Amino acid sequence: MATASAIIEQVSNTSSVGNARGHKLVMDRPNNKGGTNEGMMGGEALLNGLGGCFMSNLLAASKARGIELQNARANIEADIAEAPARFTAIRMLVSAQCNPPEELPKLVTIAERGCIVANTLRTAVELSIKVV
Repeated sequence: MATASAIIEQVSNTSSVGNARGHKLVMDRPNNKGGTNEGMMGGEALLNGLGGCFMSNLLAASKARGIELQNARANIEADIAEAPARFTAIRMLVSAQCNPPEELPKLVTIAERGCIVANTLRTAVELSIKVV
């Protein structure tokens, strides 16, 4: 079985840094939550991980099919429950200039099916991915 790994280490009283394959991500709480705002919160990192995974698959799908894709963008929004704190729904709206334009929904479907993060989250939260 293939594996993925990350190491997260404390940097300060409120921040940490994640490391995967030599790439780093600083995480912290905003000032109004007692942090020093040195980086995104873990939940925001999760949403960025979803977007990055999806985008990687979207770009690979367009390249593999010789479909021109520019200005691709994923806007992600999540609903947060209070107790226990968790995401209850995540919505991703995808836009791009695609040539030919009618191929974008197909590319989005391919990217969604290939995204490890989307496939994992789908079993835990209501996840929707739509072309806008």
